[in-house]
Amino acid sequence: MTTHPPATLSPWRLCVAPMMQKTDRHFRYLARLLSPHARLYTEMVTTGALLHGPRDRLLAFDALEQPLAIQLGGSEPEALATCARLASERGYVEVNLNCGCPSERVQSGAFGACLMREPALVGRCIEAMRDAVPADVEVTVKHRLGVDDLYDYGYFRDFVAQLAEHGCRVFHVHARKAWLQGLSPRENREIPPLEYAWVHRLKRELPTLVIVINGGITTPRAACAQLDAVDGVMIGRRAYEAPASLAAFDASLFGAPARPLDEHSVVAQYMTHAAAENARGTPTRVLTRHLVNLFQGRPGARRWRRHLSEHGSGDAATVIAGALERMDTALAAATETPAA
Repeated sequence: MTTHPPATLSPWRLCVAPMMQKTDRHFRYLARLLSPHARLYTEMVTTGALLHGPRDRLLAFDALEQPLAIQLGGSEPEALATCARLASERGYVEVNLNCGCPSERVQSGAFGACLMREPALVGRCIEAMRDAVPADVEVTVKHRLGVDDLYDYGYFRDFVAQLAEHGCRVFHVHARKAWLQGLSPRENREIPPLEYAWVHRLKRELPTLVIVINGGITTPRAACAQLDAVDGVMIGRRAYEAPASLAAFDASLFGAPARPLDEHSVVAQYMTHAAAENARGTPTRVLTRHLVNLFQGRPGARRWRRHLSEHGSGDAATVIAGALERMDTALAAATETPAA
């Protein structure tokens, strides 16, 4: 199912952003069924959780998910190096350092967006991780344009250039600044204005680096337009709120023939995954919650969502089949031709 991008296209041409409490391995499985080419990212995993918590569960993934990157949260070079090595040994093809999350919980751990204030420290973290993994495993950074008062193009460019000197060549840029105080994480995704021009200028001035743009890109047309100026696009909330859109992004960005998405086939394949996960003890609600938005905007979507939301226990495949039956009934009723 996984199809790596053609050699002439950037491996980062289409990425699905790391999103806390969303991009777990079950959503990533669904995302891969919808998009054969996208590079997928885990939720942020902190170094403390990986070193002292349920390591096997945190690193687990299905081979179908590849190419797959792990996002790490931390600011201690030695701990990040150890975690990068553990991830690469499990088969992750990229280790991404979070320098963009503005939440208070992340700030209290002295990582995330507040690291944009400390480029020298981030550089040491990059070097430590780079030394800990094989050359074919990329060490990358996801970051903002700036934080609080550190918000001008020169600082942003110098931040990237300094990290490049320490061995980072791929940068995922959320094209907004972050306010570390006064805005919630959600507000930080919506209120600071998007400055795509900064990211485009960065690519022009540092053309040897791989620049991936993130923030506010919700349609395939908008994504394709960005590729005139940067190497790749990263889709965030749109991928979760309307996962079927990933198929359209994939087709547009990789030139696949346009054809209607067969959601029934996707659901059938996901049901097989859900049944196997149920057998391993994964709760049904954990498996079905990612499907809720699959039929967004389609006749019967409300019945689909309601059934999944109201049946969070029992056999996952049976629950999904029941939701699909209600969806199909509503769709049939919507398409019936009224009698003359």
